[in-house]
Amino acid sequence: MSILGWVLFGFVVGLIARALMPGRDPLGLIGTTVLGIVGALLGGWVGQALGWYGPTDGAGFVSATLGAIVVLLIYNAVVRRRRVPGRPSSRGRDVDRAA
Repeated sequence: MSILGWVLFGFVVGLIARALMPGRDPLGLIGTTVLGIVGALLGGWVGQALGWYGPTDGAGFVSATLGAIVVLLIYNAVVRRRRVPGRPSSRGRDVDRAA
């Protein structure tokens, strides 16, 4: 697959992973594409380790999407851990609007 193919595949997989995960993610176009590409690499690596794919096979669509969901879960866990509770973020998304 060419570089452009990887980018398009990563973008589609990243969009699907973000659609399946609840909550807001501050990822833009590039972040979504990187999420999908890393998820496809993770899905392919796990698939090879489990014997689903050969050494020259790429990840399938389902395993790439599952890999992207795992990467998104890890990303959300790291981003949420970095936030200080009760303190607004630089973008103002954590501000308590009830007050």
